[in-house]
Amino acid sequence: MITPENIARHELIGLDASIVKSSNSQMIGLHGKIIDETKSMFAIQTTTGVKSIPKQNSIWQFNLNGTSALVDGNTIAKRSFERMGVKV
Repeated sequence: MITPENIARHELIGLDASIVKSSNSQMIGLHGKIIDETKSMFAIQTTTGVKSIPKQNSIWQFNLNGTSALVDGNTIAKRSFERMGVKV
């Protein structure tokens, strides 16, 4: 089960996310559903279309069944299987 404490070790695709702090002021407030993930980017479905957003240099807020979790994008800037600790 995904909790705010262990969110960085779980799959993030499908979660609602928003940017609450960023080095790029135009990114702040952007929100939507994560539909894809690479090592350094999220693809987010927003009301205006799909946006590719860098993970780094931003603070992300993920909504988890009524609770929210803040995550520093620099800590999740890895491939999803590397972040989860899966051996390949």
